[in-house]
Amino acid sequence: MIDHLSRAVISDPEQNLAIEQKESDNILPDSKITPLRFRKRTLHETKIRTNSTLTENVLSHKLQFDGRIISRNGRDACRELIGFFFTHDQSLTIYEYRQFGKNRTIVLPFIQKKIYSHQCGRRKGKQYRLGDFYVGATLTFLSCDHLSLPESIKENTLLKLRITNIDQIALDSLKTTSMEQKDDIISQETNDRLVFKAIQDLLKEKLHKRGVRILTELGKYFQQLDKEGNGLLDKADFKQALKVFHLEVSEKDFESAWLIMNDNGNGKVDYGEFKRNIIGEMNEYRKSFVRKAFMKLDFNKTGSVPIINIRKCYCAKKHSQVISGHSTEEEIVSWFLETLKVACSKSDEVSYGEFEDYYEGLSIGIVDDEDFVNILCAPWGI
Repeated sequence: MIDHLSRAVISDPEQNLAIEQKESDNILPDSKITPLRFRKRTLHETKIRTNSTLTENVLSHKLQFDGRIISRNGRDACRELIGFFFTHDQSLTIYEYRQFGKNRTIVLPFIQKKIYSHQCGRRKGKQYRLGDFYVGATLTFLSCDHLSLPESIKENTLLKLRITNIDQIALDSLKTTSMEQKDDIISQETNDRLVFKAIQDLLKEKLHKRGVRILTELGKYFQQLDKEGNGLLDKADFKQALKVFHLEVSEKDFESAWLIMNDNGNGKVDYGEFKRNIIGEMNEYRKSFVRKAFMKLDFNKTGSVPIINIRKCYCAKKHSQVISGHSTEEEIVSWFLETLKVACSKSDEVSYGEFEDYYEGLSIGIVDDEDFVNILCAPWGI
């Protein structure tokens, strides 16, 4: 999240999101970090007079979460979001942090407070409920319903948000008073995850030693196949890609996975979603550091970073090969840049999606989260 939020302004008095002061400098979505309740937040206070009939007690029954946009657009992927789900009416609202200069940050409405429903998957058409909120969950919205969204987001039919952190204490408390009933969809979703996990476990062995090379090249390959530029490919494209990169899976497993992903029946699937489901992805703890590294490089917030800037910023002094004397700093920097360039659709710059693909591949071969974070942070000085 943001290091120092000295001033926050909300333009919607009805929802009345108050100022947040935060000392933590990372989004670390697991038990290793300070819980949300300790981050000096005073949120959705109701002590001022409004036209609403909602009471302070009712509004206190809310769940707070942090989120990010699932997007290959670097500017959108690095947007910092905070949301609230209100159990009294099953509504939710989401805000975005916007930083101006070094010290001033405001919080602006991103998704207006309203009751929303899932827009894809097994739960398409069903209203969001408490059980839909957990770290790693994906919330979907129709972009056309939110006219104030940035144009880059409205280009896509669906806006997909990933929950990166959640107030677990509040969630556990709300669950004890929740009257939600389990449904058949839960078992179906569990089976879906098992289908994907079986494929991911199979491919993990093939990716273990060459994950960086394959994922960077695969990302670029998908972009080349995407002639329309909408991020969607058909079944034949995906089968061809898996064959080219020697990542074949059985026909039965592929068809099972395809039926789950192609839930709208149009024969097209987003290739980012395909990669996340078939190959898997690093957890939100690791992703938070990838975004932090990219944001440090992308100081103009364009969503892309010139290769020349990456060369200037990348420091190989603490690389294990340099410390052991097996390689020089220049050799490590050159190797890194050459590998990264393989993923690039443009020879002189790296997009966020391409940057993330590199670290997705690196993540596959590193079991421990802290080892991964140390390897990622050392060259970027974060």
